[in-house]
Amino acid sequence: MGRLNPLSLQMQITRMFEQGQSLFAITKVQDWLKEKNQNPADYDILFRQKPAPPGSQKVIAIEIELRRKDGQPVDPWLQEQANLQG
Repeated sequence: MGRLNPLSLQMQITRMFEQGQSLFAITKVQDWLKEKNQNPADYDILFRQKPAPPGSQKVIAIEIELRRKDGQPVDPWLQEQANLQG
């Protein structure tokens, strides 16, 4: 079972970008994929900067896009979990 983490993956990645640590964001997502019993080597990981949701204390939010390298569709549940707000 994965560790209980109070911050969603999307929130952690956004914080990394805000703190200038975006270099480590791919590793963080790869570790998250492993926790979800996925092989990180099967995925391309892309990040998109967008405005934070209304009412948020943040200015930006980083959206995580997963793409399977074999061309198969990404499980919608997995993609949704990657971008949960918290």
